[in-house]
Amino acid sequence: MTAPFARSRALWNRETMDLASDEILAQLLDRGSLQDWRDLYALASRDAALRGRIAKLLRRAPIGYPGFWLSALASLGEDVDWTAPLPEDPGI
Repeated sequence: MTAPFARSRALWNRETMDLASDEILAQLLDRGSLQDWRDLYALASRDAALRGRIAKLLRRAPIGYPGFWLSALASLGEDVDWTAPLPEDPGI
């Protein structure tokens, strides 16, 4: 695993950390710790492709705190459509 996410509880079911995987990225967005989110924000601030992937994931999968992540993307200069519907998690 890479240093920033080496101890992430969000990756409890992973042997390796591959941020190129949308599934792992979604897991970090949804279940990451505050430190994970800080690290992810720092990476996204330098990587436009990562910001684009985060934006697409927020529109495709129900992820906790989507407004938080949309605001984070907006603060990094991304255009955010605040009126676009977000996926809902109907629960169990």
